[in-house]
Amino acid sequence: MFDEKSYSLKMDKAIEVFSKELTSLRTGRANAAMLDLIKVEVYGQQTPINQVGSITTPEPRMINIQVWDANNIPLVDAAIKKSDLGLNPQIDGQLIRLPIPELNEERRLELKKIIKSIGEKCKVSIRNIRRDANEELKKLLRDKEIGEDDEKSFEKNVQSITDDHVKIIDEKVSSKEKEIMKI
Repeated sequence: MFDEKSYSLKMDKAIEVFSKELTSLRTGRANAAMLDLIKVEVYGQQTPINQVGSITTPEPRMINIQVWDANNIPLVDAAIKKSDLGLNPQIDGQLIRLPIPELNEERRLELKKIIKSIGEKCKVSIRNIRRDANEELKKLLRDKEIGEDDEKSFEKNVQSITDDHVKIIDEKVSSKEKEIMKI
């Protein structure tokens, strides 16, 4: 039998990944999640920054990283500089300070484009999940496990689930754009 819930869960997962990507984008405020996607080459493997030090946001425009092992400081510094966040780390002993500069108009517009493209990628993955569901329905119909009426009904449900998820993405994109354009 066809399980539309599994496809809905896959779409939820896609939105979860999308949301994580959005929080890692730099807006005008300090947010520890901005560093989530940055990996540091430590002990021969890629490690998230939050596993090599503790991250705090003492002020609205400052992120501090207390690196546990002093040998990792240059590695964390390099990883942050290499990322596309555009931040300039300041090293103070085992503490790395990341001042978050104001966003200029150019950077805001660039971020809007990035947000739209991340949103589009997520929509594509949701449509691919819908396509997989529809292919499974066609196979079940061919194998005579469901009738044409059932297939049409399931197809309609899958489309409705898809539309709901695409709407969620659009809302998240629009809300993030507003956040970025706020001065």
